[in-house]
Amino acid sequence: MARLKTYPVLPLLNTCVYPDISVPLIVGRPASLAALKAAQERKRDRQLVVLSQKDPKVKRPEQKDLYEIGTLVSIRRFDRVENGVHVLVRGVSRVAIRKLASDQGYLVAQISPLENPEDTSVEADALVRANQSLAKEIALLMDPENGLQGYEQLIGSIGDSLVQAYRMASLASIDLPEQQQLLEMDSFQDILKTVHKIMLRERHIVQVRIEIADKTKGDMEQQQREAVLRHQKRAIENALGERGSENEEVSELLKQIRSIDDLPKNVEEEALRELRRMEGMSPNTADFQVARSYVEFIAELPWGKQTEDRFDLRVASQILDKEHFGLEEVKERILEHLAVLQMNPNAKAPILCFVGPPGVGKTSLGRSIASTLGRKFERISLGGLHDEAELRGHRRTYVGAMPGRILQAIRRSQSTNPLLMLDEIDKLGRDFRGDPASAFMEILDPVQNANFRDNYLNLPFDLSKVFFITTANTLDTVPVALRDRMEVIELSGYADYEKQAIAKRFLIPRQRKEAGLPEPSFRITDAALRKIITHYSREAGVRGLERTLASAARKQARLVLEGKKPGSIGANNLERLIGPRKFFSEKLRRTPRPGVVAGLCWTVAGGDVLYIEAVLAHKKEALQLTGQLGDVMKESAYTARSYLWSIAPKLKIGREVIENNGVHIHVPAGSIPKDGPSAGVTIATALASVYSGHPPLKGLVMTGEISLAGLILPVGGIKEKVLAAHRVGLKEVLLPKANEHDLSSVPERIRQDMKFILVDNLMDLLRHAIPAVFPASRQTWDCEQRPQG
Repeated sequence: MARLKTYPVLPLLNTCVYPDISVPLIVGRPASLAALKAAQERKRDRQLVVLSQKDPKVKRPEQKDLYEIGTLVSIRRFDRVENGVHVLVRGVSRVAIRKLASDQGYLVAQISPLENPEDTSVEADALVRANQSLAKEIALLMDPENGLQGYEQLIGSIGDSLVQAYRMASLASIDLPEQQQLLEMDSFQDILKTVHKIMLRERHIVQVRIEIADKTKGDMEQQQREAVLRHQKRAIENALGERGSENEEVSELLKQIRSIDDLPKNVEEEALRELRRMEGMSPNTADFQVARSYVEFIAELPWGKQTEDRFDLRVASQILDKEHFGLEEVKERILEHLAVLQMNPNAKAPILCFVGPPGVGKTSLGRSIASTLGRKFERISLGGLHDEAELRGHRRTYVGAMPGRILQAIRRSQSTNPLLMLDEIDKLGRDFRGDPASAFMEILDPVQNANFRDNYLNLPFDLSKVFFITTANTLDTVPVALRDRMEVIELSGYADYEKQAIAKRFLIPRQRKEAGLPEPSFRITDAALRKIITHYSREAGVRGLERTLASAARKQARLVLEGKKPGSIGANNLERLIGPRKFFSEKLRRTPRPGVVAGLCWTVAGGDVLYIEAVLAHKKEALQLTGQLGDVMKESAYTARSYLWSIAPKLKIGREVIENNGVHIHVPAGSIPKDGPSAGVTIATALASVYSGHPPLKGLVMTGEISLAGLILPVGGIKEKVLAAHRVGLKEVLLPKANEHDLSSVPERIRQDMKFILVDNLMDLLRHAIPAVFPASRQTWDCEQRPQG
């Protein structure tokens, strides 16, 4: 048995070397450089084995990372460069790896040579000639003049048909697995057939490349020819004193601009200037499209167009009453503004801001005002808007520039005096792209907006006749300067009886129509409706109520389609139809206990009842506050404790009780942040109750700010707070004396059903709140004293 020879191994990335084919290689890996050095030291033959890597990402390949069939090569040239070595190798023969090992930092292999495949059949000869013909065809396609000469130099001069096939494969663009498959083939005919497929694919690729190049060249020549003809056409027109339009698009735009009667002169001049620029451009250029969009936008704006206002206060009052229940004060304010517009049609349009909880009808009021005046209505949602360019537009130098939302709404309305509703202005954002609220300083200023400049249009546009109405849930996040430009109209929440009337008049008919039900199939008794309002949708507005009614309508529609006859919805079958109740009365709070007091608070969703709980703790605890309380509520607790300590002898509590005991104050719903001064009297009453050991009066609820001198100061949101107390069944309310005038905004029906106690200092409040400790006659506001609302 012949002894196997050992050679250094050079792993290759993404290529193969075929027998009798010379290949230049760039070597840079340390192990590969070591293998080359070892081959150089073989004075007798300077040979080594090259093996292709299966995965080029492997940095230090082992036997499992290399193919088993490779090529024995000889080094023909060896040049050192800065990043490694350039080496020219020539294939000697195919070899099979019998054993692979590592030696002194590089791989060595024991090999056995493989015989070159041979075949003298007619089929093999036919394949050889077919491959030669394809190679000539490709050479001529790539270079019609010198293609044959190149073929002879690279392929035709090779006399061995096998080496000729290997040369064709090495010149083609094929991936490594296909190269390796060709190297491992032992059948001459299989090699020729594989090369034939490769050459067919290469010919197709060359043909497609030539077609693409010819088409691109033809397009460029056509554009150049059109540019020359266009230039000659302009020269002829100038010589004849004529000025035609470049194409039909420019002609049509010119007609549109000329047809606008009230187009300002400066706007017309700018539009005509753009049209002249377009005449000198190719319609296929990007600048032409940008200019066309700009002129189209100018032509589409309603220059001088406006709707005629209908100033009939009687009709306006009827429309508002028909589409909205209650909100009498709001309706009066709206009619006052309409009266001013009727008396002075040239007056600046008012800028109103509707502020109130969700679902009280802010957006629908805007639609009603537009219907009353006969103006077009457009709504712009501002929630989450961060980019000032969304309002003012982008400059035309930017790719994809667009007009701002204000002018887009004007274009949609096709009127210079529409009613624009800017929804959720309190939810504007602010970041590195600008401050949208600052942009409204100009938009909502009647003095400045007569010459409003959108960045895209870059021409003055009159917004002074636009009727702007903004909506917000709270004004806390609206900048003071912006708030100063608006007439604020507050919309409070609805009382339960108002919700019942709204449901009967608007919500139930609408949901019946949405569900496609006849009237007998969707009837709700008054008792069921009251139960839905009380136990399923406790809120300031009516959105939750409408969702619950929609759920009931869907259930009834299903019963109809199932062939059943749905009856009216009553209080007894309500839970079976729409599920268990979501809100429960505070039965655990109905029995008074020391340290637990009901207070009233205001949120963006309306008023609510908030319980303050206090218990005595170890004196080391001093004053502990929990429930995610803000700084103002914490300061109210410290103020209340300090004041109670100062008047403790008068309260028969004793200072030693306060000094020898700590106190823990907690406000339930701990996941919700809470803050504000109106909980001051509630915290003080809870402390007095827990220190004395006596519970507060049953059914009592309170609100008000306290001072360190024991004064009770006025607070806001009285109507919403009173409605919240009435909603949960608390009928006796302690209020600051200074808020007496706010009770006039509470509906008369609610005032008649409740009792209000007005106090201006904490001592009087404690006498009313804890009568067992401070017996005294109560100062109540009887019905005769109540102002008429």
